[in-house]
Amino acid sequence: MRYCIFFAYDGTAYHGWQLQPNAPTVQQELEHALQTTLRTEISVTGAGRTDTGVHARMMACHFDYEEELDCVHLAFKLNCLLPPDIAVSEIKPVAPDWHARFSAVSRTYHYYIITRKDAFLHPYALRLYFPLDVEQMNEAAAILLEHKDFGCFCKSHSDNKTNICNVTEAQWTLREDGILRFRITANRFLRNMVRAIVGTLIEVGKGKMTVAEFRQVLLSGKRTEAGESVPAKGLFLEEILYPRQGSECK
Repeated sequence: MRYCIFFAYDGTAYHGWQLQPNAPTVQQELEHALQTTLRTEISVTGAGRTDTGVHARMMACHFDYEEELDCVHLAFKLNCLLPPDIAVSEIKPVAPDWHARFSAVSRTYHYYIITRKDAFLHPYALRLYFPLDVEQMNEAAAILLEHKDFGCFCKSHSDNKTNICNVTEAQWTLREDGILRFRITANRFLRNMVRAIVGTLIEVGKGKMTVAEFRQVLLSGKRTEAGESVPAKGLFLEEILYPRQGSECK
């Protein structure tokens, strides 16, 4: 039988989601907790990869197990074993061909910026010391929906088979508490893509790049034309959507 797990994590202490030699990862912690509980070798497949220091309010993975499981009890046991910065919210059976990565319809990321010192938010947001033109940043962000090739925002020497992504939402919102949030949704993301987009849009907000120049960055396809990537700490994988069919995850 195949099962999916929905969970969240604070990525501060981890070198990303995926297993790595000699470095702590979220996948390593989750697999260890599953193997300890089920007393057998378990390998999980994640919905994607998050880089070192990136957080997830919603992440998904799947694993196969021969016997029928009490999903509520398993979730409870995993939460007892997992460190405090990883929390399982739900486990449920899915169709045998359901795939945490390839069955996903879309993924949404949020990036947070603060312009004042905050003792509680500083680990989870980028602090800037200058004002930003949010209107210009949103005008530039809207251009992302017109393009498919995002090679200019992809980390150099990545092993992507294609740079094509379908971005359906990209918008900055200045909240009442003064926090600036960027929300972007796409069917898939390239490695380092969101952090590179945010860094380049900040250049627009600072007035160092025009909206027209931002468009040219996209057309160039060159990473060297885009802005610097922002720190990982402000980035959250916010949501993953799956089709609502039969025993599919929600």
